[in-house]
Amino acid sequence: MIRPRVVVAGLGDSGVLTAIRLARFADVVGISTKPALVSGQELGVRLTRPAEWARDYLVPFDRYRALDGVRTIQARLSSVDFDKRIVHAQRPDGSPMAEPYDALVISSGVTNGFWRRPDVQSAADITAQITADHQRLAEARSVIVIGGGAAALSAAANIAAQWPSTRVDLYYPHDRPLTDHHRRTWDHLRRRLTRLGVGLHPGHRAVVPDGFDGAITDAPVTWSTGQPPSHADAVLWAIGRVRPNTDWLPADVLDEGGFVEVTPELRVPGHRGVFAIGDVAATDPLRSSARNRADAVLAHNIRAEIAGRPLRSFRAPRRRWGSVIGTQSDGVEVFAPNGRPYRIPRRAVDTVLMPLIVRRGIYRGIRTNRPLG
Repeated sequence: MIRPRVVVAGLGDSGVLTAIRLARFADVVGISTKPALVSGQELGVRLTRPAEWARDYLVPFDRYRALDGVRTIQARLSSVDFDKRIVHAQRPDGSPMAEPYDALVISSGVTNGFWRRPDVQSAADITAQITADHQRLAEARSVIVIGGGAAALSAAANIAAQWPSTRVDLYYPHDRPLTDHHRRTWDHLRRRLTRLGVGLHPGHRAVVPDGFDGAITDAPVTWSTGQPPSHADAVLWAIGRVRPNTDWLPADVLDEGGFVEVTPELRVPGHRGVFAIGDVAATDPLRSSARNRADAVLAHNIRAEIAGRPLRSFRAPRRRWGSVIGTQSDGVEVFAPNGRPYRIPRRAVDTVLMPLIVRRGIYRGIRTNRPLG
């Protein structure tokens, strides 16, 4: 029996999980601008405890046992020919490449701040950037974090916990952050931030500087909401200015924001065998296929479409849920959709959650003896 060829265009969190699920069924080709998974999760831990973060969120592709049969290519996506069913890309040396497909998974993600970028990077580039961001904050005596989403709260909480003598202030535009979460989530985390000494400043909407590229800066922050400028040794922008990485796709498959339009089955309308998943897919206002294990639905639907069987629908939650600030010294708090937290003790995180449930269960085995680069 001839195995179908599936091209996974983007190997972030969703792309890797989808490739793992399809590897036994198809000849899978994964295309990524990086030589490893560089997750956009847990920004605060990445900034403050980069070695700990890298263990689980900066993982070379050859460490995933379930990707042993997947051919991974480092290249930047450039275009797709839906009629001929070919994806075009450009390798780091500038040479072009083309990959035919029977099914295509669009999982090229989004650009968001300094920590989620589509640039082609080597292992050394990635490590140098993470180290420089960490060192910049370690040397600061005051830090401003701008933003009202999970990334901003994660950064503020972790910086305050890691460097107690550093003044940390969180500025956000509404009366509370986490407006996509249940209010109980913020009520709980507000108490934690207050205990950590984080200054909370609602009703501040920053004026984004001309030419802003998301980097950590030390320039004064001005506010369109009328407050006087604010100053700090380091200013971390986590304002949710998300841009989909879809410049390689034709406009007729994109919505007004540039995200990929999909049906409830994660199919791209009008193009048989083409699917999308993750932050790039316009599944719902929260684009929640990136955080709710939609890879299982997608893998089933690719197999079902090829076999002529019925497809399943992805059902998006109405609110964001999950961890917000990541693993701390006392464990990790996971918030349910109703905003109620449940805490997994640190010992259980280190001995059960990460090694057994995540590395062995979700990712089907990760080798620990192959460093990046």
